[in-house]
Amino acid sequence: MQGEDKFMKLALLLVSSLTIMSIITISPSLPEMTEAYAHHANAAFLVKLVMTVPALLIALSAGIAGILIDRYGRLKFLYIAMVLYTLGGTAGFWLEDIYLLLISRAVLGIAVGVTMTIVTTLIADYFVGPERQKFIGIQIAFMSMGGIIFLGLGGVLADVGWRYPFLIYIFALLILPLAVRYLKEPELAEKAKSPIKGLKSPGIIWLLFFNTMVLWILFFLIPVQVPFHLKEIGVEKNALIGLAIALSTAFSAVSSFSYFKLKDRFGFFTIFTAGYFLMAIAYLLLGFAENYFVACLSLIIAGLGMGMMIPNTNMWVMKIAPIEIRGREIGRLTTFWFMGQFLSPILLLPLAKTVAISSIFIIAAGILFLLFLFFLFMRFSPFGKSIPQ
Repeated sequence: MQGEDKFMKLALLLVSSLTIMSIITISPSLPEMTEAYAHHANAAFLVKLVMTVPALLIALSAGIAGILIDRYGRLKFLYIAMVLYTLGGTAGFWLEDIYLLLISRAVLGIAVGVTMTIVTTLIADYFVGPERQKFIGIQIAFMSMGGIIFLGLGGVLADVGWRYPFLIYIFALLILPLAVRYLKEPELAEKAKSPIKGLKSPGIIWLLFFNTMVLWILFFLIPVQVPFHLKEIGVEKNALIGLAIALSTAFSAVSSFSYFKLKDRFGFFTIFTAGYFLMAIAYLLLGFAENYFVACLSLIIAGLGMGMMIPNTNMWVMKIAPIEIRGREIGRLTTFWFMGQFLSPILLLPLAKTVAISSIFIIAAGILFLLFLFFLFMRFSPFGKSIPQ
């Protein structure tokens, strides 16, 4: 039974990794993909859509997935989503028409929205108390490290040909047997098929949703703007740029892995306060960075801050969402998570046209500092103290 428990946890972690690899895997292929479709007048725009469409569809599908899994169970939808993930993901290797490629990426996004909602809900179903706390941190850390691995593999395959990274999506089909064998439909999910009419989560959950969206809008500055910022300060080698961004991801994983120790000592508001403070310092340093060392140091600090806040949000939502609507609430959390990723480059585009990239990070540092002050206030206010930690 103990062996089966280990394989169940492994299955959850591997399925979780599908989320992070869904978007970034083909990132190294984008320049050559743009050249391949250069005969289209708007090739650059269409190729960018290949990257962003999945995030939009994840955001749109996650909420619906949450409602469905509360009513009809978790696993049947998970298996279907993993098959769709493989079909939608690998289609880029075969399809010639870019518009068909965009449709396949939309299918991939829907599959990820369903998959992430289910796997996060299953963690809430399977684990309670300190064990849940610990596993959530491990999950986010595993996803971060998986992102580094899949991005590196995507880069190697992109050197062979821009279509080859799309084959990485076969990974979902390879781990499907493990999921079928070791993931079980939770008894709690069976009991929750007849939700109480009008049942709601505490109002604080909407603060968590919007905070997640804002957090990702700001954190997504790193993959979107850091490469250009490093070029401006004289870093020419793409390998060094990739390493700098990977440092942020790696230290985010370190922070997430240590989350259960933090939560044993501090409340939710305190962890958000610390996380936003670290990110504010990091972005301020990055804005004034004039050499590669300082830029890397700032990205390490940003990763540490972000890494503690993601599991903190997930843990709090799991704690306060009633079992009868747990899937729906986690679906909403997933929606706000990926809506932040989708909106980040869109909202920041006008700013990027009017000010220097270094100034964008300084402005973002100011916003992060305001968020630090907000959560610090909540930490000590009577209202904040009345909310269970």
